[in-house]
Amino acid sequence: MSMMRGRGGPPQKKAMNFGPSLKRILLLMAPDKVRIAVVLVMAAISVGLSVVAPKILGNATDIIFDGVVGRMLQQFPAGTTKDQAVAALRASGQGQLADMLSAMNVVPGQGLDLSALGAILMVVLGLYVCAFFFNWSQGYMTTGIVQRAMYRLRQGIEEKLDRLPMSHFQEESRGDVLSRVTNDIDNFGQTLNQTLTQILIAVLTVVGVLGMMFSISPLLAGISLLTLPIVALITVLIAKRSQVQFAAQWKSTGDLNGHVEEMFTGHEIVKAFGQQEAAIEKFKVSNDYLYESSAKAQFISGIIMPSTNFVANLNYVVIAVLGGIQVAQGVITIGSVQAFIQYSRQFSQPMAQLASMINLLQSGVASAERVFELLDAQEQRPDHSPAALLAEPAGRVVFDHVNFGYKPDEPLIKDLSFVAEPGETVAIVGPTGAGKTTLVNLLMRFYEIDSGTITVDGVNTAKLTREDLRSQFGMVLQDAWLFIGTIRANLAYGKLDATDEEILAAAKATHVDHFVRSLPDGYETILADDGGGLSQGQRQLMTIARAWISNPGILILDEATSSVDTRTEVMIRQAMNRLRANRTSFVIAHRLSTIRDADLILVMDHGEILEQGSHEELLTRKGFYYDLYMSQFGDPMVEEVAQR
Repeated sequence: MSMMRGRGGPPQKKAMNFGPSLKRILLLMAPDKVRIAVVLVMAAISVGLSVVAPKILGNATDIIFDGVVGRMLQQFPAGTTKDQAVAALRASGQGQLADMLSAMNVVPGQGLDLSALGAILMVVLGLYVCAFFFNWSQGYMTTGIVQRAMYRLRQGIEEKLDRLPMSHFQEESRGDVLSRVTNDIDNFGQTLNQTLTQILIAVLTVVGVLGMMFSISPLLAGISLLTLPIVALITVLIAKRSQVQFAAQWKSTGDLNGHVEEMFTGHEIVKAFGQQEAAIEKFKVSNDYLYESSAKAQFISGIIMPSTNFVANLNYVVIAVLGGIQVAQGVITIGSVQAFIQYSRQFSQPMAQLASMINLLQSGVASAERVFELLDAQEQRPDHSPAALLAEPAGRVVFDHVNFGYKPDEPLIKDLSFVAEPGETVAIVGPTGAGKTTLVNLLMRFYEIDSGTITVDGVNTAKLTREDLRSQFGMVLQDAWLFIGTIRANLAYGKLDATDEEILAAAKATHVDHFVRSLPDGYETILADDGGGLSQGQRQLMTIARAWISNPGILILDEATSSVDTRTEVMIRQAMNRLRANRTSFVIAHRLSTIRDADLILVMDHGEILEQGSHEELLTRKGFYYDLYMSQFGDPMVEEVAQR
């Protein structure tokens, strides 16, 4: 099971690198820049129509109020003008009423003008309908832009994973990597979808509304403008604290997913060693960190909106009081005050939205940074260009003074040299940690050597593309890996265009056909995750059949019979002997009885070849191999008789 890095530790305290990450997000959407420009234009039109509508609606309020007041002034004779009525009111000592009347478009004795009111209401309705259409259209296009960006991002992640070295997956938790490519990308996409145009709309709304407010009353607009720095200060102070918690939240999510994936994959081992309670306790620790960081992030960022709403409500009270005084003084009309109050709500609403979207934006950028970290991870060395070609390999493999270490200051393979001639079977033996599997990994270029050369038929493997090199090999590993799908598809995984005849021939040769035909759906049987439903031995037989179908030039067997019973092992050996015919084969062996007939045995310890030769030659030398052999069988002659 993979080891988790940092699980159970304190939350990450490093603040987000917000600016550069935001720039990368915008670059991610660059291919859709024309669509983005169209979205911005439609958003601007939608905002413009929405901003103009309250001003026109205020005129409708003035018409209604003028009609009501005009009907109330029936004490004046017919034909009296507004100026005459204002003068008469002043003369009678009603100066405040006269001031208010002077700012109105009223005709004494005349009631509500329904035709003018209806025309204005239709215009307002048309404005709101058009604003809705443009807003809906930009939302629809934004969804497409974001989904295409996420498609490209997932595609880039998939390509990146193919370019990452094996060491990356050994150092990182698989659950955390999965969390980055699923949870973090989903959260990132959701954030983009909700904030891409909404932030622009909010900013344009603030600017447009502020302009309309100044056109109505510079005094009231100036008072409303004072709320901007207060809201900005509140947002910045709170956002700084929530940034850290959002970064910790998504890191904790990855840690928790890694633990769950690890425990699920190894659930049999966990139960076998009675570690359920320890696993649950570790889950609780990771879950507690996730709970704490999530709760803090949501709580701290959640304070932003109510705080800004409180400032907006104070602004609303001040505007209502001062607006009423200005109406009474005849400075502005009541319709203008009504429009201004509506604008003040429109002004505070986008401010609150901006504050709320900062919450989403912080969470989204925190996820984006985790994805970008994966995209920026150090890649394996690029293939040599122009690449050499390996047409039909005979299978001559040469290791010439090869040195390698997983860490620069800790060499593992030291000055390793040997030659595997075409068609030979090379067995690699030695104690645990001797470097047997590492040797095979270097041959397949899962890791790059530090010095020396590895050649196949005289061609330096470093000058071959990894795909071309690996296509020459067939591998049967100790861990039998199968994917969810039919048995037929699993067998043909090494050769996707394999015919039914080839699949059947391989299945019969490796004793797979017998147990497959006993299944209800035969070769169309759907395997569960990791071949669930089959025994370990049956899964191993299937991986051998898969290698058979691929018809490789060079074969690698990593203790391929370790998980089967003695009778099945005999059958597999027979199949392997046929498969190894005329092929260069590398066999990693722990049971020395399985490699007695090998053409060359490499005895390794601490990354060095201590001895090499045939079984009989190595026993005659009575060196390291002899000691290993004696530790397993005690007396080689007794074992030889048993073999006969």
